[in-house]
Amino acid sequence: MVDGNIVFLHILNFTAIVFLYFYLFKIRKLIGFHLGMNISMMVSGSAAIVTGVIFIYQFPFKFVLITVITTIIGIIVGVVFGALFDYQTLLTGYINGLMIGLMAPMVGAAASLNMMFLLFIELLFIFSLFLLAFSARHT
Repeated sequence: MVDGNIVFLHILNFTAIVFLYFYLFKIRKLIGFHLGMNISMMVSGSAAIVTGVIFIYQFPFKFVLITVITTIIGIIVGVVFGALFDYQTLLTGYINGLMIGLMAPMVGAAASLNMMFLLFIELLFIFSLFLLAFSARHT
């Protein structure tokens, strides 16, 4: 996969997360704290793992830097989505983003640049965001 396609995946993922955030922001008062906690955990975890795998595919010899960047991205996404609901959900998003951000580059390195795995992770990420949006809408 050329670098242009990987950059496109980053842009696609970031755009999907931003659209989901604005969608959830409009209906946040209708969402209970149980679903809010699941939302925070799912978005922070899936954003961290997809970002970590893509980054380790793009820069396979920068493991420490990618781990730090992926962890920060997971934490930020978890805090931002958790802040939609309450402090407990914010903390849950923070912790989940931290843990999966630390593990994601290891998963990507173990996959050995397998493009089928990257496709699987990407499809799982997009499906999870659609499922989350559908679940939030029907609460």
